[in-house]
Amino acid sequence: MIRSMTGFASATGSLPPHSWAWELRAVNGKGLDLRLRVPDWIDGLEAGLRKMLGASVDRGNVTLSLRLAREEHAGALQINEAQLTAVLEAMAVIEARAMEAGISLGPSTSSEVVALRGVLEQSLVDDDAAPLAKALLAEAETLIQAFNAMRDAEGTALHGVLQEQLNEVAALTQKAATLAQARSDAMTDTLKRNLAKVMDNVDGADPDRVAQELALIAVKSDVTEEIDRLGAHVTAARDLIGQGGPVGRKLDFLMQEFNREANTLCSKAQSTELTRCGLALKAVIDQMREQVQNVE
Repeated sequence: MIRSMTGFASATGSLPPHSWAWELRAVNGKGLDLRLRVPDWIDGLEAGLRKMLGASVDRGNVTLSLRLAREEHAGALQINEAQLTAVLEAMAVIEARAMEAGISLGPSTSSEVVALRGVLEQSLVDDDAAPLAKALLAEAETLIQAFNAMRDAEGTALHGVLQEQLNEVAALTQKAATLAQARSDAMTDTLKRNLAKVMDNVDGADPDRVAQELALIAVKSDVTEEIDRLGAHVTAARDLIGQGGPVGRKLDFLMQEFNREANTLCSKAQSTELTRCGLALKAVIDQMREQVQNVE
């Protein structure tokens, strides 16, 4: 099945003390343009993400952003043993000096000791980037799967629209063939009548020259090749859509060929009905070309 170039997916996750939010989006593009906004201090993260996206996306402007946050108070409280020893030793010295001086000091409570600077401190959490990178890359796989699921769903819708438009082009091409045959018969009768008038009024006309001019008129007005090519293009487009995969570039080129044949058909029409049919073809082809711009 064909796949759309446009898509969106988001996700959130965490690995204490970190939490994060992903956003992955894509819009139409002639080639593949990956734009990643991720923390540069996590070794291997950007390279891994680029590899994963490159394996999943063939065309489009793709933007992946990662917002990473760290909890401010993630560490556990712990006693600084060295500082506590130093504080207690200092308190003992102070109490001894006070007793020598005949000064009575009130007893110290544990809460007062703990409140002293450096006795109780918060442990620091080591930011080991390796497990964080592993968790992020694992979650990125799920994110990309959701992203591609949306593009597949849009591709299914595109498939239906393009098939309907191709059916309309095929029907208009068949109508053009019928109108061209009717026009050809009418033009033949008209040419014969006009030629008879000319030959009756012109002496010494070169029969070969007259035959050449008639042949040239017939060639200039013949739309058989254009109709045959339109039919071939319809078959080729159906094959590409049925084939699936990244066929957007080929379909876009085919739309140019469709348009070229429709333009030539209109220029050779020499018939109001056939011109209208050619213009209707051009309108459907333009609509189809707009849809093809979304195909990967």
